[in-house]
Amino acid sequence: MTKARIAIIGGGMMGAGIAQVFAAAGHEVFVHEPFEAVRTTLIERIGAGLAQVGDDPNLATNVVVTSDMAEAVRHAAFVTEAAPEKLLLKRSIFTQLIELAPRDAILASNSSVMPIGSITEGLPTAERMVGTHWWNPATLIPLVEVIQGVETSDATIRATMNLLTSVGKKPAHVKKDIAGFVANRLQHALWREAIAMVAEGVCDAATLDACVKNSFGLRLPVLGPLENADLVGLDLTLDIHRTMMPELDRHAEPHALLKAKVEAGDLGFKSGEGFRPWTDEQKTRLRDDLVAYLVKADKERRAGGGR
Repeated sequence: MTKARIAIIGGGMMGAGIAQVFAAAGHEVFVHEPFEAVRTTLIERIGAGLAQVGDDPNLATNVVVTSDMAEAVRHAAFVTEAAPEKLLLKRSIFTQLIELAPRDAILASNSSVMPIGSITEGLPTAERMVGTHWWNPATLIPLVEVIQGVETSDATIRATMNLLTSVGKKPAHVKKDIAGFVANRLQHALWREAIAMVAEGVCDAATLDACVKNSFGLRLPVLGPLENADLVGLDLTLDIHRTMMPELDRHAEPHALLKAKVEAGDLGFKSGEGFRPWTDEQKTRLRDDLVAYLVKADKERRAGGGR
């Protein structure tokens, strides 16, 4: 797909980031966005994102923004929807894409948790439909999970993996179409245990976050969980699991503490109070620290030829 036309459905935070990645790689990018307020800021946001990672902001001129879905996808080789996490909305978009996009175009969904099969069930040409879960921010996180549905063809997977690799991403083939895929299942398993420990009074939220950031969190960029198990030995891992597994949280639904906070309006940064209180200064500092860390890591990957 050298300099192919890429179409993106949705120009919000994720859509803009995905558009930036493809534009920076020299692709012609069309973004369909129904809301005028979002359309009018899209090119500016992409230009600022390009400058942030050291790319030429003028590459944003590779992006065309339109309110017309048919125009966006008419000649596209690869289409990805980046719409809100609403199943009926995504199914509606895919139904339209089947009619509007070229028959040989790959149709991808950027859902962060929905199995691709739940979106494409009963739709024709499902062999060319695939899940592609980009992580936020799409411009700085290298992983894109490529989810193969029951009907997704191997050729679609290969083409998608090759395209994502060509624009500097680290695609991961998820062979079983399950909710949350790989990385989000791991992330939310950690969150479940974290919320349960705070609810049980083991420690407060700030202490829990500090424990993660100052221990195994430091190793994760170079040592994955199963590499760590092999490193310490599976016999030791088994002995530890015999003690630990019966003690871990087993809630089969969101924890009561999380539900109570949402019901009370304690939504985190949105409200200034979540698992801990947040001043405007603290929110700005944490956001800035995260971006600075990710930009530095991105530059190191580029310098090492990993992008």
